[in-house]
Amino acid sequence: MAEVHVIGQIVGATGFSESSLFCKWGVHTGAAWKLLSGVREGQTQVDTPQIGDMAYWSHPIDLHFATKGLQGWPRLHFQVWSQDSFGRCQLAGYGFCHVPSSPGTHQLDCPTWRPLGSWQEQLARAFVGGGPQLLHGDAIYSGADRYRLHTAAGGTVHLDLGLLLRHFDRYGVEC
Repeated sequence: MAEVHVIGQIVGATGFSESSLFCKWGVHTGAAWKLLSGVREGQTQVDTPQIGDMAYWSHPIDLHFATKGLQGWPRLHFQVWSQDSFGRCQLAGYGFCHVPSSPGTHQLDCPTWRPLGSWQEQLARAFVGGGPQLLHGDAIYSGADRYRLHTAAGGTVHLDLGLLLRHFDRYGVEC
């Protein structure tokens, strides 16, 4: 079987109006993909930017996959959250990006968005916190129902990833 090894880090995030940010992340693959080592999901620590607007996480990612086909190439999905002084958390943005398909090092910028909700929900978010969230996480990376949502742009999640591909030439794929 062909193998893909993803090694890197979630560097941090910029462009969010909130501070004290943390990120919940996960990886989604097709049925032909098997995770040999690593974890499918994780969470960073909370960081409050002191200078500028970059929240630094430097959260490691180390995934090793085996696959029988190219369908369902890995996608990383993110939920960026902010934490207030009382420890309450509210959603700052959803985002996803495809893992690059070429070997080497890659710097990725993943834009994020969040659902707006009704004007009552927007008003409640401004004064009380919280706000609308997706019921099903797969709507982050599948575009089927996403077009019906009213959304607001969030910030950007920054990643540094290194990719190693192995045995793809045995299956007729040139790297």
